[in-house]
Amino acid sequence: MIAAIGGPTVALLTLVILLAGTTNGLAGFGFALVGTMALATVIDPATAVVFMIIPILAVNLSLVRELSREELRTCSRRFGPLIGAALVGTVVGMAVLKSVPSAPLRVGLGVLTLGFVASAQQRIPLPEWSAGGTGTFSHTPVGMLGVGSISGLLFGGTNVGVQFIAYLRSFDLSHGLFVGVVALVFLGLNGIRVGVAGLFGLYPSRILLLASVVAAAPAVIGVVVGKRLRVTANERSRRLVVLGLLTLVGFRLVGGGLGLI
Repeated sequence: MIAAIGGPTVALLTLVILLAGTTNGLAGFGFALVGTMALATVIDPATAVVFMIIPILAVNLSLVRELSREELRTCSRRFGPLIGAALVGTVVGMAVLKSVPSAPLRVGLGVLTLGFVASAQQRIPLPEWSAGGTGTFSHTPVGMLGVGSISGLLFGGTNVGVQFIAYLRSFDLSHGLFVGVVALVFLGLNGIRVGVAGLFGLYPSRILLLASVVAAAPAVIGVVVGKRLRVTANERSRRLVVLGLLTLVGFRLVGGGLGLI
């Protein structure tokens, strides 16, 4: 646990958060995925998931700047069932997180990471929720309840939220509305997750909570650095850096969970 670690490990955690933020700024995605999975290789994976909540919240705060009050109200009305179900699913996912043994959780996080890398390398598109009858149903309030519950469950237990992005992109949303829904989902859920984590006792100490708050600073700094680096790197280079990093992390997680590393 972070409460019992020394300066070198704190420095390593700070470096991981900074690297994850830089990755997000460079590629436009990957902060939660890179940060959570990389931390899970050096600390307890459940602790890594909880530790990342506040830094994820800080990184996504920039989305609020693009919202108007009218867009916020529109998003709340249109996607209320999705957000509500995602909240319930997230709470359940966090409750399950407390009881999952460390080794299987590491393997599961590693498999998710390698699966993401494999799909990205093959350029497999995100699920087309809007295609066909199933996709049409998924856009109804009942469909949103199902998608939100399942996606929230995964997000609550792993910090993986790409399924939300895949679903929301299936709607014909303006840029402002898309940003608004993303802000409501990720900022809202992560804001509530802080309280839920405390209620469930997922923060093992106040030191961990404080470290998570402090980690928001290198996270935001990393994003700023990554955005500046983006202008000097082409898309292929950015993809190679991100996917190469995730591949190493994924194999380390699986190997560690199976006792091979």
